[in-house]
Amino acid sequence: MELQTPVIIPPSSFKIESIEKILFVGSCFADSIGRRFQGDLFQAAVNPYGVMYNPASILHTIQEFSKFVPDIAVITLGTNHIYIERSTGNIVDNCQKRPQQLFEEKVLNVDECTEYLLQAVQALQEKNPAIQIIFTVSPIRYKKYGFHESQLSKATLLLASDNVVKAQPGCSSYFPAYEIMMDFLRDYRFYSPDMIHPSEQAVDYIYEQFVQTYGSADTLDFLAAWKPLKDALHHRPFRPDSEENQRFQTALEFKIKAFQERYPEAKTLFDAYKANNC
Repeated sequence: MELQTPVIIPPSSFKIESIEKILFVGSCFADSIGRRFQGDLFQAAVNPYGVMYNPASILHTIQEFSKFVPDIAVITLGTNHIYIERSTGNIVDNCQKRPQQLFEEKVLNVDECTEYLLQAVQALQEKNPAIQIIFTVSPIRYKKYGFHESQLSKATLLLASDNVVKAQPGCSSYFPAYEIMMDFLRDYRFYSPDMIHPSEQAVDYIYEQFVQTYGSADTLDFLAAWKPLKDALHHRPFRPDSEENQRFQTALEFKIKAFQERYPEAKTLFDAYKANNC
């Protein structure tokens, strides 16, 4: 008896190494996945100019980003709705809480979305000809559009991303985050209280599937070594002054030293993580 409909993810033609630089751009789902990569000591930049929902705004971020040259780019598409400033005719990435009447809302069609995404691919390839680009569609529905319009928007993005992957097969691929949420995790226990956003458990599952799909053998070994150390760093003892905790801390320092000797390239990111989270 089948009680779920698993999403079969084909093997990736390339693998992500733990030392590679990754750029995450797109909806708040890109934030959720990107932050997990940062928490696992990847060199990841996550929406450096804020959350970007539509293909045009995502293109703007890619064109402006200059912190580092990424090896991998993960583009998460949220909607095909854009906002145009009436006074300039420019597409704005953030309305900055200005009055709605200053902007005109427009819906991009499949061809327009495809064109913006192809320009994004070209901009990334100009920075790094060997870059690999992963497209995803955010599983977060947009209630303000109405659920039918939200589905039309997602369908447009799915078609556009499929067009780009077919046009750029050597450097781009598609990861089915949307399909995992809609088909495999289609139970309200996998949603946040607003019944719109995926729960932390759901995002964790999608992140795990992403890592299993794209992570190299060395990357998976790195994550396996990092996880117990990460959990230990967040341990909060009931009695900090106890002998038991002192032994725990001594053992932890030994494990940290061993980890940094094994992965010296992660030391700076480890130190930053420990300073900001522990």
